[in-house]
Amino acid sequence: MLKRIAVTELCLGMYIHEFCGSWMDHPFWRGRFLLDSERDLQRILDTNIHEVWIDVGKGKDVAPGQVSQTVEEVEAEAEAQLLAVVEAQPMVARASLEDEVRRAHKLCTRSKQAIVAMFCDARMGQAVEVEHAAELVEEISNSVLRHPNALISLARLKTSDEYTYMHSVAVCALMIALARQLGLSEEQVREAGMAGLLHDIGKMAIPDSILNKPDKLTDAEFATMRGHPEAGARLLLGGGRISALVLDVCLHHHEKYDGSGYPHRLAGERIGLFARMGAVCDVYDAITSDRPYKRGWDPAEAIRKMAEWKGHFDPLLFQAFVKSVGIYPVGALVRLQSGRLGVVMEQHEKSLLTPRVKVFFSTRTKMPILQEVVDLAKLAGRDKIVARESVEDWGFKNIEELWSGRERGEGSLFD
Repeated sequence: MLKRIAVTELCLGMYIHEFCGSWMDHPFWRGRFLLDSERDLQRILDTNIHEVWIDVGKGKDVAPGQVSQTVEEVEAEAEAQLLAVVEAQPMVARASLEDEVRRAHKLCTRSKQAIVAMFCDARMGQAVEVEHAAELVEEISNSVLRHPNALISLARLKTSDEYTYMHSVAVCALMIALARQLGLSEEQVREAGMAGLLHDIGKMAIPDSILNKPDKLTDAEFATMRGHPEAGARLLLGGGRISALVLDVCLHHHEKYDGSGYPHRLAGERIGLFARMGAVCDVYDAITSDRPYKRGWDPAEAIRKMAEWKGHFDPLLFQAFVKSVGIYPVGALVRLQSGRLGVVMEQHEKSLLTPRVKVFFSTRTKMPILQEVVDLAKLAGRDKIVARESVEDWGFKNIEELWSGRERGEGSLFD
């Protein structure tokens, strides 16, 4: 049985099942282990992780009277928080997902090339070409305007070796979508996009041995990596012509709403609006992307987990973010009441609970079925989403091909 407890309640002999927070918040290469070392206990207490899941079937239980929550209780809370945002309408798509994905494939290629060149210049001490960056933001903004989910979802499929560069493209698109969801002016939308594009430029000051390490970082390496916001601010200040808002996001996108973030432990609205937006967008893309040492989470699972992280994000901005990407984002694997499994293809223009889903598998026969796109808004009372599902649990391969048209050459869906 799993229970969620505060890290201050941890004791030796407990079995840690999962840390409550992004894996970027702690230096452990493993997520599940028996806590049998005082050093490991202290390392956990020294991180910004406030809560953990323990498995009481594999280790010690909490003492009588200690506060804990079961999986069912925590998921009910997260579900209630997410359902609280379903009344608001997400953005209406102006182009079909299929059409915009085709454009976005080409844009991703051009964007990666531009970001690689820009970041390499920064590493060599050269100023960021603001005009070129602005042109790229404009292209990304136009794509998000044509369809809010195509480029965002496609950029999530980055390989681990291109993560640093494509992460910047993804966060740029997410910031643009969130800014529009908040009703900001088009000038502010583009400013948000520029901030997303440049938020991680400080990683160019981090040694490649740390930046591209295929395993979890040591404590010392983790401390070095945490210096990238301040390094980025220095790079941008040295080049000039960068707005204060963009600089603020670069410096403060790892701050947390409860004040436990870095580098300055700002809390609440002491963190600028764009930096609070950047915190949400940065984490979402990071945890849904594959890394050398960890598979990315399913997008719907990522949204649910982020809803559980108390104090991490501005709650109102997180709700707006959910409206912009959906409770079940494009590419999420879901189970329908009919027993079919499918991937989310597109959000409905008026309800976050009734997306278009491509069904492809029966949970009853455990066999593939004829692929078909169903509009859940038209099946009200007859079929609906009843659960999120894990791609790894089902053993599906290359599931993104079902919605993206992107072939990875790694075998079929059911290999």
